[in-house]
Amino acid sequence: MARGFASTGDTTEKRIAFDEIGRGLYAFTAEGDPNSGIIVGDDGVMVVDAQATPVMAREVIARVAKVTDKPIRYVLLSHYHAVRVLGASAYTDAEILASDATRDLIVERGRQDMESEIGRFPRLFRAVESIPGLTWPSVTFPHQASVWLGTREVRIMHLGRGHTAGDVVAYVPDADVVFSGDLVEYHSACYCGDAHFRDWPRTLDRLAQFEANALVPGRGAALSTPQQVRDGIAMTRDFLSTLYVSVSDCVGRGLSLKETFDETKRIMDPRFSKFAIYEHCMPFNVSRAFDEAKGIEHPVIWTAERDRDMWAALQG
Repeated sequence: MARGFASTGDTTEKRIAFDEIGRGLYAFTAEGDPNSGIIVGDDGVMVVDAQATPVMAREVIARVAKVTDKPIRYVLLSHYHAVRVLGASAYTDAEILASDATRDLIVERGRQDMESEIGRFPRLFRAVESIPGLTWPSVTFPHQASVWLGTREVRIMHLGRGHTAGDVVAYVPDADVVFSGDLVEYHSACYCGDAHFRDWPRTLDRLAQFEANALVPGRGAALSTPQQVRDGIAMTRDFLSTLYVSVSDCVGRGLSLKETFDETKRIMDPRFSKFAIYEHCMPFNVSRAFDEAKGIEHPVIWTAERDRDMWAALQG
């Protein structure tokens, strides 16, 4: 029996948590839905990842208002995916920050990604009509930048390719806390449709070197102890390596994409099938891993039409 396309059948609203993970540092999480991070400084606030629509972003803004009356001065986009960026217009008067590579990806594929993601997961785009269009950063940087919220430094770093080519993390040195975006997931499947599989583990190695006290992943609960941070990074690495090793082996044996998908699911299902958005991610993940294993370095752009063609071929 064919599965319903992507997450179109997921209509269950998730319970929001807003947890303090360090002095003036908060995690906005929702049971496997995309997370946002909040960094409160002396004279203002930075939000890490904007949510998918302005209406949904206002839920983050309302939570921030309960813990501080300082203005939100910055919104950092950890990468370009629509569920992370299209709510940015709700943060009036905030600077929108992103890596140079993320801006390049918005230019190259932002419109296609917007249409693709809205079609895949309608619940995450509540009040989609409130989106004014693509989100464009107002400030970009090549590899690293520091933003000062009074005396509090937020160190923004592109540690390497992984979930996308433009991922950045936000590190708060005075608390030793990291906001990782989708480079790390916790009890949630990694979405790898635009990934760089051979680079991602090395990027995680660099992230692990921070030995952070706490970490806010892209999806899943906040990791509030050093051991949980290590576990979250290890869990992400295990998911990625199991996936890519399986796909690479299938490619080496000359299997088709459909055969590779079936074999990879057979290997991964017993360990990872209970992770959030697992069934949604796997067709996209195997397709991208199959391409990379065959030597396609630059991820092929996903469109709404390509999404459904691929889904029908693999899940039909």
